[in-house]
Amino acid sequence: MSYYPPPGTSPQGAGAPVPTSSEERTWALAAHVGSIVTAWFALGAIAPLIVLLVKGKESAFVRRHAVESLNFQINALVWTVVLGLTLFLLIGFVLLPLYGIFWLIFVILGTVKASQGEEFHYPMTVRVVT
Repeated sequence: MSYYPPPGTSPQGAGAPVPTSSEERTWALAAHVGSIVTAWFALGAIAPLIVLLVKGKESAFVRRHAVESLNFQINALVWTVVLGLTLFLLIGFVLLPLYGIFWLIFVILGTVKASQGEEFHYPMTVRVVT
């Protein structure tokens, strides 16, 4: 299990500001908002994966956001498939749209936090990638 510092802090110490440049914030933002764009093609994990591979080694901040977004998108894919199967039980017609709203709200929150140079952790996410 990897260590995640509390939101808004750096790994150097509790309460220390997270030093980020404008470029780092832009790439971290792309890891979150890019998943909205690629989700239209059922490939929401592609954008954070690309950000992780391209800029993940250059910036720890970008890497943390890309990994967080990638984990959330992998979880979203699993939940979408599971909830899609519940369409046969009719409850999926309620649960699937509710999950879509949940997904969109938290992707937007992650995008805003990344643009502000802050840490963000998606709730109810199994962290597959560390």
